Amino acid sequence: MTAPLTVQTPPKLALALVSDLTPPSLERTWLTAPHPSLPLVATCSSDKTVRVYSLINFRLLSTISGGHKRSVRTCAWKPNVSGESVLATGSFDATVGIWRRWDNYGESATSIHNDGNAARLGGDEDVVQDEDEEWRFAVLLDGHDSEVKSVSWSASGMLLATCSRDKSIWIWEDLDDGDNNFETVAVMQEHEGDVKCVAWHPTEECLASGSYDDTIRIWREDIDDWGQVACIRGHGGTVWGIDWENVENMPFLSYSEDGSRLKEEWEKWHILSGPRLASCSHDRSVRIWRRQPRAQMNAPEASAIPSIIRPSGTDEMWEEDAVLPHAHELSIYAIAWSRRTGLLASVGADGRIVVYEERFSVSSDVESQPIDASAESPNSTGGASALRPSTEWNIVAIMDGAHGIYEINHVSWATRADRGRDDIKEEVLVTTADDGSINVWTLK
Repeated sequence: MTAPLTVQTPPKLALALVSDLTPPSLERTWLTAPHPSLPLVATCSSDKTVRVYSLINFRLLSTISGGHKRSVRTCAWKPNVSGESVLATGSFDATVGIWRRWDNYGESATSIHNDGNAARLGGDEDVVQDEDEEWRFAVLLDGHDSEVKSVSWSASGMLLATCSRDKSIWIWEDLDDGDNNFETVAVMQEHEGDVKCVAWHPTEECLASGSYDDTIRIWREDIDDWGQVACIRGHGGTVWGIDWENVENMPFLSYSEDGSRLKEEWEKWHILSGPRLASCSHDRSVRIWRRQPRAQMNAPEASAIPSIIRPSGTDEMWEEDAVLPHAHELSIYAIAWSRRTGLLASVGADGRIVVYEERFSVSSDVESQPIDASAESPNSTGGASALRPSTEWNIVAIMDGAHGIYEINHVSWATRADRGRDDIKEEVLVTTADDGSINVWTLK
């Protein structure tokens, strides 16, 4: 486990404001969802709308309205869609909406610059806002008894998870039959408080959720029934946000002289444990959790693991991998783990943006306890073992008052394309705040 640092060096990077997204909402903006492949983001607002903006010139492209009777709290783009764009929205009116737009704003980021659609996605020409009717309210998913707080598509795009203040999580299957039919696959009610967030594993049909009951729960399907396989206890307050690590994440090799060996051991260990999960809480902490390989769960010493991190089920054991350096003075509402760089960003009620970086430790020695690879890894050769390199987390950038006096509700990493340049695709941070503003930041 990586312990929190007691001595923090000054941040080495600075956050610079690239632009705000205009025009903003006149009411609270809850969340920004980056498109999975195009330089676009969707934002959801208390004014009952979802707005789609270009990350080329930061201008409004579409305003989606008319489907919800109260605030739109959450939205998510469906992945792996060709020829159209599909958005799921969740509202305080207790419903989930599925919206479709047929031309997908162009098939790829490259076509944005090559097929004459530059103006529509934010090229040098004046932006022409799309007519609202190009977005069609395809279906209303009704079942929750109270406010919907989060929606998330699985990696395949076939499953949609939703969660609510009613303490339940619903999983819906898109039947993809051309008639916009969705089937209820499961309803899970093990949480003892509002469920604030849900997030699918980046490659598996495994769902994580965070709640007002201070727990994180992991869900998987067993034969034909979905159930809880782990209950992670460790936070001392509401779990506001969760995010999965990229499957191919690698800490920075800043200190080691034996980078190839550390990379090799990290990759072996990462295959066994799989992507880690980050969480943030009302207790002002950001924590990293990792799944314990089954070989370790069955070992005699496993019984010595503290009960606070024992799962309520019997299938998986998750343990605390790190507590990141303390940087927030109030509740942390959202975190985002970069799929490209492995950097992690957090925002919250104190109006502060914090960016963290994981590095291999000054001592490049790996942890002394090997993990039996033969029990878990499909690529292992009998008896092989994986040694886990030790890492440490550092704060590399802090921005105070990023939205003036207002709380920041959400943060996400997104890809920004440069005007007329296919080779310039920069990763940026997008933050949303109580005053309706949406800001785009870069690290320098």
